[in-house]
Amino acid sequence: MSNLLFYCSEGFLSTPSDIVPGSVLLTGANGSVGLHAAEYMLVTFPEYTAIFTVRDASYSDTHTNQLRAVIARFPNARASIQQLDLSSLASVHAFADSLVATIASGNSPPLSAIICNARYRNLLTGPELTPDDGFDKTFQVNHLSHAALVLRLVGSFGPSGGRILVSGDAHDYPGRDPVEVYPPTLGTDLDLLARPPPLSDGDGVRGRGYQRYANSRLALTTWCYALNRLLTKQPSLSSITALAVDPDIFPDLTRKTPSSPLHWAQLLVSESLLRLPILRLFYPAPRTVSDAARDYVEMALSPRYVGESGFWRLSETGGSTPESLEEGKQEALWRRTAEWAGIGRGNTVVEVDAGGVKLSEGEGG
Repeated sequence: MSNLLFYCSEGFLSTPSDIVPGSVLLTGANGSVGLHAAEYMLVTFPEYTAIFTVRDASYSDTHTNQLRAVIARFPNARASIQQLDLSSLASVHAFADSLVATIASGNSPPLSAIICNARYRNLLTGPELTPDDGFDKTFQVNHLSHAALVLRLVGSFGPSGGRILVSGDAHDYPGRDPVEVYPPTLGTDLDLLARPPPLSDGDGVRGRGYQRYANSRLALTTWCYALNRLLTKQPSLSSITALAVDPDIFPDLTRKTPSSPLHWAQLLVSESLLRLPILRLFYPAPRTVSDAARDYVEMALSPRYVGESGFWRLSETGGSTPESLEEGKQEALWRRTAEWAGIGRGNTVVEVDAGGVKLSEGEGG
């Protein structure tokens, strides 16, 4: 019996009758966390329509075939697999156009949740620039494309609203991960987040790679605060909230890049080791990718989290880094993100001005 089926016996709250189950978008659904999240969603919240996105939806992709096998175990599931390449903004906008039209036509229920789970991390080389857009691939996949996706789709939520879940891991525990050499920071020049310079002499490839990953998570968390303020101000969107979540996975093997048979072997071993009682002597609350998957889905769909927002760790509210709480940086990053992603009044219902959040007089920085 899988971990996810075991979790199902814990007796989570069901969907109340006044909430109409809609569609749930899960990115990176064929990854290590994504596969567990997909199964948990189909087991625990079968009344929702699941939209699982993957970078490669072909039958030649081993991981996508694993996702198909998960779905096949639930013949009555309302689930689909759709291709979405987060390293291409053109792909993001095309996907958003298609989904908006599908929901508007009534062929799919309105959104109830967006779970921004897909992730990318490269510890093997210096910065990679995406071929179509010229942004750092880690930053684009983890932050920029997810922000664009959310802003394009926020108008397709149902009247009861819902939740947007983004990953805020890796930035909020400086020094915890042994891979961290350089602490995450937004810096003073936001353009360096999107297009970091080549490695300098003496830079550690692995350390800088991890910093780029942590920076992308810091950016998404910081951006999330600005998003919540704006959603609150717009009556038509005020029932939608955004949560940045750190599931506190340790050791975190979910972000190894590129994926390989060795990666999956390590993941299986780590899942087993984390269950050993002796590990609790060194790490009191060891958590696995299946734990993270459960948290993501519960926080996106469980009625206990209706109306919640902000930064969360281990399914509880927590404090993100001081830099992420600086409102001036939140607004500056919001503006630059909208500009980079090609978001404006013509393609989102969010009230934006020239590439940024529409601020009230005297607000922002």
